[in-house]
Amino acid sequence: MRLTFLGTGDAFGSGGRFHTCILVEGESSAFLVDCGASAVTALQQRAVDTNAIGTVFLSHLHGDHFGGLPYVIMDAHFLRRRTAPLVVAGPPGTRARMLAMMEALYPGAWAAGWRFPLEIAELAPTRRWTRGETAVTPYVVEHESGAPAFALRFECGGKVFAYSGDTEWTGTLVEAARGTDLMICECNSYDRKIRYHTDLPTLMAHRPELETKRLIVTHLGPTMLAHRGALPFEHAEDGMVVTL
Repeated sequence: MRLTFLGTGDAFGSGGRFHTCILVEGESSAFLVDCGASAVTALQQRAVDTNAIGTVFLSHLHGDHFGGLPYVIMDAHFLRRRTAPLVVAGPPGTRARMLAMMEALYPGAWAAGWRFPLEIAELAPTRRWTRGETAVTPYVVEHESGAPAFALRFECGGKVFAYSGDTEWTGTLVEAARGTDLMICECNSYDRKIRYHTDLPTLMAHRPELETKRLIVTHLGPTMLAHRGALPFEHAEDGMVVTL
């Protein structure tokens, strides 16, 4: 399994980074984890064949994590002339929020229909959901987004990795990370607690609880970027590739 960090930035694109978007490629399938507002640019910059992506998994419904979907869908319809089905899997409320966002950006586009089957699946907390060779289990975390926010635990090709989404520290991260080959955890602030986000001192204090072989932090804010040369954890960069 190969993970490419297409976007690792926070909501403000601090440090010139793209919004959150991770491409995961297994033996016979590919999917995205989150699809932030700048995702379509990051995908094109890396020359990713988006027609090969079967599913987009969403951790929560903030623009820097799902705001790129209208552009990815429009690109698939008009430019790539996609015919293969695409599934968007996210928390409860995903369908209504997606339709509202699309209508605001491109009125009438959704009603006109797409040249490929587009399915929206709404995931239930702690309920394992499977598509093809990939299984995901969502865990509710602490992040206000107008709908439940999830950490996501993936099983694919004999490997297991977890992604925290955006959240302040919560015990459900321990459940999501248990026995994983990789845990991707947001760490937005270097030294100051920010509500609904994780800061470095808190993550350091709880690191022994995370039973994972490898920890990578992402979603770095300005203070984290200012100290990235001396962080105690491995950190993600745009374009970084990890093989499990």
